[in-house]
Amino acid sequence: MQALVDNVYGNDSLIFIEERVMGYVHGGRLVAQALKRHGTTHLFTLCGGHIQAIYDGCLDEGIRVVDVRHEQTAGHAADGWARVTGKPGVCAVTAGPGVTDVVTAIANAQRAQIPLVCIGGAGPKQLCDMGSLQDMDHLSLMRSITKWSVQVPETRRIGEYIDSAFRVAQANTPGPVFLEMPLDLLMNGSDDAELPATAPLEEPPRPAGDVRAIAKAAELLRNAKRPVFVVGSQVRWSPVRERLAATLERFGAPVFLNGMARGALPDAHPLRFSRSRKFALAQADVVFVLGTPFDFRVDYGRSPTWNADGKIVQIDLDGAELGRNRKVDVAIQGDSGNVLEQLARELGTTLSFAEWTDMVRADETKRRAKMQAEIDSNDSPPNPLRVCAELGKRLGPKDIVIGDGGDFVATAAYVLKLEWPQLWMDPGPLGTLGVGPGYAMAAKLARPDANVVLVYGDGSFGLHAMEFEAMARQNIPVIALIGNDAGWTQIRRGQVELYGEERAVATGLDYTRYEKVVEACGGRGFWVEKIEQLGPALDEAFACGKPACVNVKIAKSDFRKGAISV
Repeated sequence: MQALVDNVYGNDSLIFIEERVMGYVHGGRLVAQALKRHGTTHLFTLCGGHIQAIYDGCLDEGIRVVDVRHEQTAGHAADGWARVTGKPGVCAVTAGPGVTDVVTAIANAQRAQIPLVCIGGAGPKQLCDMGSLQDMDHLSLMRSITKWSVQVPETRRIGEYIDSAFRVAQANTPGPVFLEMPLDLLMNGSDDAELPATAPLEEPPRPAGDVRAIAKAAELLRNAKRPVFVVGSQVRWSPVRERLAATLERFGAPVFLNGMARGALPDAHPLRFSRSRKFALAQADVVFVLGTPFDFRVDYGRSPTWNADGKIVQIDLDGAELGRNRKVDVAIQGDSGNVLEQLARELGTTLSFAEWTDMVRADETKRRAKMQAEIDSNDSPPNPLRVCAELGKRLGPKDIVIGDGGDFVATAAYVLKLEWPQLWMDPGPLGTLGVGPGYAMAAKLARPDANVVLVYGDGSFGLHAMEFEAMARQNIPVIALIGNDAGWTQIRRGQVELYGEERAVATGLDYTRYEKVVEACGGRGFWVEKIEQLGPALDEAFACGKPACVNVKIAKSDFRKGAISV
């Protein structure tokens, strides 16, 4: 170890690097101690010389170091850990290209409002701007996609800054934090008896809504004839999340769930709808929008998708989000779960909008009937809706489904019937492909008794296929289901309509045998092109105890025709 320090700093270096010298430990051990105080059990990383002291500290503190084959996956794994556990995930990446590689994952977490802590290595402070290996301005790069981007100034303050990082990541609207830790800071020593003055918060504060706004919202609901509730991902961070279903039942109105709110109501619940959202929004006279923005997924709140005469009550953790893209009638900054419970108390009674709910149910039933013929299809190659339905039959009560792709994943989102504690995880509004392996690794490690199924498009499989080697080597058995239609279909469909088949470039693929890649990495692979092969392949993949890939050649379908892809 001393030879390494001499090589980095020269023979005149006076830095202490022994793990124990008169009560001292190196900075990497201080990092691990601080992470452990926050309940961190897994660190996701790709190795680099700038951060290896952190690994050494993690070994001493009992934190599992999980290595991946691309830093983007490490970032997505930290993101996925937070989604499953409700606590910030942690990744560590080396300097320079290690940091630039993780940028996409951090940007995705920021847009999806996911709390995570990303630790980035850096060259020695005394060699800053001198051209040391992988030297660059990380902080400026990360500042626009994080809640906080900062360099830890000295070894003895590592614990303090990690405390702050966890606090900032979870406060108000959750999001990612970037901590830069130079090499000399991590290898220097400090007395671990000098505990920081700060400490982890038991729970991040989650605000309730202004009582005056709650009264206005309650009055709108009392007088409504056709109310609708749209509940989004922010409910994941609510301290009363588990009471959401009981609270929504008090309002007696149709409910639509998106993002991490999926599963909050059982599929068979009389107030839960998914296929009839456009029908409902176009006629609703009052819409409660909770923890989800007026973005492309809801046509920015514009008419005719939304009733031009309808009233809007918007609830969001981010006050700056209130009223963005459209006028709202009541704006409430607060936690979705807390605000719903305030609203229920203000109403003081259970409401019923049975006639309106029956109208929405009739539209939902009609739309689902159109799907059923494809779900029941016995044709070969298998219909994509049938493939998703077969997967749904095999999901257990705690299983996790991850969507990484376009057309096939969107199909699965409509077909699969999930209920908490089952989880659905997808990139969110940034639409990042390649999230799947990182999410899946983290989900399986966080919930080892669950089956974790990665629903893939054949295009997105190519982004991080080598992560199956990391899964096999580290005994992280997840199941990949590829809907293989030999193309980037969500883009290609519109491309062909606009420009014609002969000018549809860069969107065509082959029916490639991706399952053989998984086999070569130490997992199991299954190729399916006939309907009778599908069930047995899924059953064996679920039972094999290894990373597995069921690669299904799927038939063409018009189910998603006309869906937007921009």
